[in-house]
Amino acid sequence: MSACLPVPATITTVRHLTGDTTLYTLSCKGNAATSAVASFLPGQFLELSLPGIGEIPVSYCGSPSPDGAIELCIRHVGHVTSPLKMALPGDAVGLRGPFGHGFPLDSYENQDLLLIAGGLGMAPLRSLLLALVEQRQRWGDVTLLYGARETGVLLFLDELLELGHRSDIRIQLSVDRPDHCLEGPPNCRVALLPALLEQLTIRPERTCAALCGPPVVYPYLVAGLQRLGLSDNRIHLSLERRMKCGLGRCGHCAVGTFLCCTDGPVFSLAQLQGIEGALA
Repeated sequence: MSACLPVPATITTVRHLTGDTTLYTLSCKGNAATSAVASFLPGQFLELSLPGIGEIPVSYCGSPSPDGAIELCIRHVGHVTSPLKMALPGDAVGLRGPFGHGFPLDSYENQDLLLIAGGLGMAPLRSLLLALVEQRQRWGDVTLLYGARETGVLLFLDELLELGHRSDIRIQLSVDRPDHCLEGPPNCRVALLPALLEQLTIRPERTCAALCGPPVVYPYLVAGLQRLGLSDNRIHLSLERRMKCGLGRCGHCAVGTFLCCTDGPVFSLAQLQGIEGALA
């Protein structure tokens, strides 16, 4: 089946994470094309379409499932995502994918992993975190730094707090400002996300960093990682906000000579060096 044509899927569960963000589980069963869209690597994305409304690119946020289940985390802010807020279990959608290149898991073998997520960037990094947990013996130290505006918009907080009880994973949360809650979650600081790097101790010669968040914070995170001694080829960034058609044909995803939909959305910092506006 052509990558230009969506395959049918059904919404099976709807879980509201925050006031404007929802986690959907989709069922995608049938022929080889429908099975393929449910097979992906962390950092890849798909195209989600609502009949009669439109199509949007969305990063996978769960784990590949043999039964064809797909998890997508959607913030309701656009002409497709806003109507999707009214969707119910049993509703039909269309899917195309997977597209792009994800995080290089093979090169992470036996390395320490530092995941840094900002805001909605926790959704695609959740896919990577789940992959690291499922095959924990393959990696060295695993650390997650996750920051958001306030406690109420931290995504997957229950899951993260549960993982935080493990002895083989470190999780540090931060919020830009305190909210109405008198007591925040454990291990949560009131600080901007880049500030979490200041007290971090890593082994730069064997650490790889995976970043996903608002482009405005990338230069500060990159500068912090470089001060810690990480080389540019060990820093991987998702440029998921540039994704568009998935096929690299519309040109909206151009990053220098790269096309984010086909060459990314995950790039090493070394690949992006010298490209004006790549991190903007």
